[in-house]
Amino acid sequence: MGLLLVPDFGRPALPIGLVVGLHYLKYLYDVSDEGVVEMFLENPYWQYFCGFEYFQHEFTCDPTSLVKWRRKVGSKGVEKLLTETIKTAKKEGLIVSSEMKRVNVDTTVQEKAIQFPTDARLYHKMRKMLVKEAKVRAVELRQSYDRVSKRGLMKQGQYAHAQQMKRARKATKSLKTYLGRVLRDMERKIINPDESLKNLFSMAHRLLDQKREDSNKLYSIHAPETECISKGKAHKKYEFGCKVSLVTTSKKAGW
Repeated sequence: MGLLLVPDFGRPALPIGLVVGLHYLKYLYDVSDEGVVEMFLENPYWQYFCGFEYFQHEFTCDPTSLVKWRRKVGSKGVEKLLTETIKTAKKEGLIVSSEMKRVNVDTTVQEKAIQFPTDARLYHKMRKMLVKEAKVRAVELRQSYDRVSKRGLMKQGQYAHAQQMKRARKATKSLKTYLGRVLRDMERKIINPDESLKNLFSMAHRLLDQKREDSNKLYSIHAPETECISKGKAHKKYEFGCKVSLVTTSKKAGW
């Protein structure tokens, strides 16, 4: 991990053992970043697992630090952590090389922590994100549509709940119109957008152009890699996330 973290630059980084331990507990107990930090403060066993010998009475890190750490480490860093974990297991005698000659491979869906994606909600969120980026860049928009879009989203949900689908579709179309106007206004006023804004514009166009029958649809603004996966489950017909592969050993504890 030395290649990923620079010890003599900026604020000292959090201990690797602490961050890795919090991530292990986060996914083991299926909690959010905020939840795992709060539970860490209450649970002495979790604190010992993360490398502390004495009970901690204050938060050791902010939940946003976990997000930044994941971005900094990336997929290559996670692969390196997995390699070191297997090496440590071999060193401690918890697993032998012969057990890894025959393994079990399976795939499943790793669900994303997102709201159920509807066109109305996606139009509203994308418009809010564009308006936010315009304010950061000091771009004065002709109109932000904050008030009418918020009210339109609320009305759309009420109409859909009451099975008034004609009114619900009309409200959804209005939200789409608000998004298109804000997008075109920003594209006119920002001649040379930076890379992040280009990606945001591309996502907005993708959202406006996508149809119901399209295969490569956008289901989340903050996690555009999210896919809609149907596995034929009776209790949950569709799952929104990413397809992942799991490999375990066939013997002993199933590493």
